[in-house]
Amino acid sequence: MSVLQRSSKQCARSIWMFQRELTVTPIISSPRRLNQYFQRWLEEQERNQFGNFSRIVPQTLLASKPKPMSPSITSVPTHILRPPYAETGKPPSMDLKIPILKPEEIEKIRAASKIARDALAIGGSMVRAGLSTESIDTELHRFIISQQAYPSCLNYMGFPKSICTSVNNVIAHGIPDSRQLEDGDIINIDVTVYKDGFHGDTSATFVVGRVDKPGMDLVNATQESLELAIQTCGPGVPLRLIGETIGSFAASLGYSVSEELTGHGVGRNFHQNPLVYHHINDEPGEMQAGMAFTIEPILCQGEAGGLQWPDGWTVATLDGGRSAQFEHTILITAEGAEILTT
Repeated sequence: MSVLQRSSKQCARSIWMFQRELTVTPIISSPRRLNQYFQRWLEEQERNQFGNFSRIVPQTLLASKPKPMSPSITSVPTHILRPPYAETGKPPSMDLKIPILKPEEIEKIRAASKIARDALAIGGSMVRAGLSTESIDTELHRFIISQQAYPSCLNYMGFPKSICTSVNNVIAHGIPDSRQLEDGDIINIDVTVYKDGFHGDTSATFVVGRVDKPGMDLVNATQESLELAIQTCGPGVPLRLIGETIGSFAASLGYSVSEELTGHGVGRNFHQNPLVYHHINDEPGEMQAGMAFTIEPILCQGEAGGLQWPDGWTVATLDGGRSAQFEHTILITAEGAEILTT
């Protein structure tokens, strides 16, 4: 799961401006006014042509962000270790220090990452037209629990499901629901697992049936951008080289990169330092052996600016173009980098 974050040195257009316009002002007014606003947004989307696919829209235009709710005993058995936020939905504050993992801690994050990898593989194997994203969530929840692990997304700041599923024009943090996948869709499945006190985080974009060439090109380019970024990693390498690599590659193919959603450190906490920017930036910091973090670029067909839906989670492109994302948890070693989720 990406972190919604603005660079401290780059004044990127804030997604919260759009969230405020859609979910605060219209709520103060009337549902009719809200509907008129969103209809204009849909019309603007329809004027943009990014290929043959179905645009995803909110199920409701009213504020509907889920409230934090502790998972039931039947959902997550009591013998499974839960992260600190599982009961209240409130994660611990982010420590400014970047953790350097000890050998015994590396083994624990490696184990969590392998479960996340296996869960993602199961989710990918399920992808087909006619299947709901809620069905994928149910199956992956069942698998993660069977591994004596906790699905990290569940009740994280109130998130109501165990994984994120983002389809077509949804950039990130899509909530699994009853919508059935259609031939030509692309879907990102984002899985994070908490095991023995550590999180492992991964995601990939899968294609449903016959996807048009613009969609396939986007998916392939996004996966390649992640691979190129990982190749740059190693001790002493500036963290900003990740963004330079992804940003330059994406621009060469005519894609934009989300600047509002970042990679992040991962370990004892779901999200921790360092923040990993995927666009060209001048942020300070170097990689050190023992660091673990995610690289999770999001490439978009059009502009990468996003609109957060009234559910308080789902972020969709403003112009209706598709986006794709791939993610791995990376460990910096003395020799270079190890992909923990492969």
